Amino acid sequence: MFVVEHPPADAVLGVGAAPDLPAATARGRVVLRRVLRGLAPYLYLSPALAMVIIWTYRPLFQAFELSTYSWNLLPSMPMKPVGTANYERLLDLPSFWDSLGRTGVLIGGLLPFTVALPVALALAGRRVHPRARTVYQAFIFAPFLVAPVAAGAVWRWLLHPGGGVVGQVLGSDRNWVYDVDTAQGVIIVITGWQLLGFAVLVVWAGLAGISPDYDEAARVDGASPGQIRRWITLPMLSPTLLFLVLTTVLLTPTLTFPIIDSMTQGGPAQATTNIYYLLWDYAFHSFDAGLSAAAGVLLFVGFGVIAGALVWLSERLSFHDD
Repeated sequence: MFVVEHPPADAVLGVGAAPDLPAATARGRVVLRRVLRGLAPYLYLSPALAMVIIWTYRPLFQAFELSTYSWNLLPSMPMKPVGTANYERLLDLPSFWDSLGRTGVLIGGLLPFTVALPVALALAGRRVHPRARTVYQAFIFAPFLVAPVAAGAVWRWLLHPGGGVVGQVLGSDRNWVYDVDTAQGVIIVITGWQLLGFAVLVVWAGLAGISPDYDEAARVDGASPGQIRRWITLPMLSPTLLFLVLTTVLLTPTLTFPIIDSMTQGGPAQATTNIYYLLWDYAFHSFDAGLSAAAGVLLFVGFGVIAGALVWLSERLSFHDD
């Protein structure tokens, strides 16, 4: 006779699995903590990423889309798709290539004001008495706080050919602003005068990051102050100087726009029309939004390549310094 054994009621009801529930809950909490810990950096970055997407990448995509249309900015006129015709037309325009050349001259003319002269002024500031150093720094940085439009108006008055201060000091009646030979130089000097304080501030920050132990060790070995600057200070400042070159290349054509618009309006004979002012001229003088957008896209790609090369070089120099 066989006896059939039935399982206990606790096993049938699942009561025996109850002791495993706290362990499963603990594992779930651990996994949840790991997920939240991994998401935390992205949650902190999400506001900045949202702003970048909304204010940078979304307009960039819209500009690329607009570059494939022909449109005169009038809401009543339809946008006609033209494909790559705007790019082809832009590359055939002499004004586009001329503006690129003037932009290169502008950047090259500003590099002494944003790299060479700031280094000299920052190194000279080390010899200023500590009590007068604050006044020295404020005097150099003050032009950066002046609005570009206000600076353009003041300099236009100073350079006036009739009774301007500059003409009286130099004994010349030359029209510096509206002379083809001097207009670009005027824009470079005014922009460099404004950017000088910012560049000196960046160099001061770079010098503050260099340990004084290097200078002391070099003096113990008999190095002169000139040799210390040449072989220690300047090489260790190279990442800072490359940053200044990068900002000069990327930002100064934009920063010169209000000065050009308030002083020369791109003239005389387009002598001060750089690539940024040309974009504005295509859009709001010629009312050719597609051509302006195509120029903006090409400009973004070109300066992006230059910026990438400079950042790569800066990282390599920083690696070697470490």
